[in-house]
Amino acid sequence: MTSFSEATRVSPAAAGAAGQYQGTIVPGWDIGGNTHGGYTLAIAARAMLAQSGRSDPISITAHYLRPGRPGPVEVNTSIIKTGKTFTTVDGTLIREGKPMLKLLGAFGELGVGDADVSRVDAAPPELPPLDACVPPGVPEANPHALHQRIEARLHPDDAGFFRGKPSGNARMTGWFRLRDGEEMDGIALLLAVDAFPPTIFNANLPIAWTPTVELTAHVRARPVPGWLRARFTTRFVTGGFMEEDGELWDDTGTLVAQSRQLALLPKSSG
Repeated sequence: MTSFSEATRVSPAAAGAAGQYQGTIVPGWDIGGNTHGGYTLAIAARAMLAQSGRSDPISITAHYLRPGRPGPVEVNTSIIKTGKTFTTVDGTLIREGKPMLKLLGAFGELGVGDADVSRVDAAPPELPPLDACVPPGVPEANPHALHQRIEARLHPDDAGFFRGKPSGNARMTGWFRLRDGEEMDGIALLLAVDAFPPTIFNANLPIAWTPTVELTAHVRARPVPGWLRARFTTRFVTGGFMEEDGELWDDTGTLVAQSRQLALLPKSSG
């Protein structure tokens, strides 16, 4: 089975093509047949990170223009500004000549700020042990689904939608790591912030399909090895859109990533 690092590998394009990288959308990193958004974000971000010459993604925003399918992709990048702390990079992920993602990111080195200044008004979600949590289901008709490539476990209170009994709270909490304990880095955190079922599944609303319009991720720290604790919540479903706010915490209780995603609610067929 292809590892995450292998599935997101990029390399510079032909000589003379400055800022251009090539990669591959690998089969199996999909949800319902469409390539997973966090996975395609990670491919593009890896190319942008290489172009920046820095060590870590810090903040990245992606606008999703069309769904993806397996096959070769290009990532065109350009440096907008290089400063003492950050390099800002523009990126476009292209499949078969058409743009799939348009991105803007800041890249630098995590941990260079003032570590003595800290205030955290939140805590990691309280979760039952792993064996008491629920793995996301993998439909037999889709043997290459994302959840065969990662390891995730949902809090039992947030897994009722599997049985047709949503909790009524637009929330998903649980555990996450790459399969087989593959080490997490800043690029892997970009996958993780989009790896859980949509919070809308628990909202007791007649909505299931919510395509991503825009996803912003902030990488706050490099996680220690082990499982991450994840919390995703939605407070507003209005005007045909919903937001989903995410947090990832590592095994030391350190906040390692945050996200906000804007998704479109499909129009009622009725």
